Amino acid sequence: QVQLVESGGGLVQAGDSLRLSCTASGGTFSTYTMGWFRQAPGNERELIAAIPWSDASIHYKDSVKWRFTISRDNAKNTVYLQMNSLKPEDTARYYCAASREKVVGGFLTRHDFHSWGQGTQVTVSS
Repeated sequence: QVQLVESGGGLVQAGDSLRLSCTASGGTFSTYTMGWFRQAPGNERELIAAIPWSDASIHYKDSVKWRFTISRDNAKNTVYLQMNSLKPEDTARYYCAASREKVVGGFLTRHDFHSWGQGTQVTVSS
């Protein structure tokens, strides 16, 4: 079982940028599809970006497309989420997760991911 630890969250102003990191230990990171989810109070946990082991066919939720970039460094067992032009509605707890699914798209749900980090809080003030 892979263990995931997120970092990089914080309190920022609208328009600012943040980069989240998620480092894995155990398991075979380079073979997993990695995803970033977020959950705001009272909302469902939603998939906002996913990247397969090969970096091909990266998926983004429409609301973050062109502002957020997911990337991975298999040599460092780390997946990143670069978040630019942050908005107050991006405020949420952000989680990284690992999946054995090989095909990436908006059809993936939290149930397709088998390992989760503890999350990191992102708060965007207006």
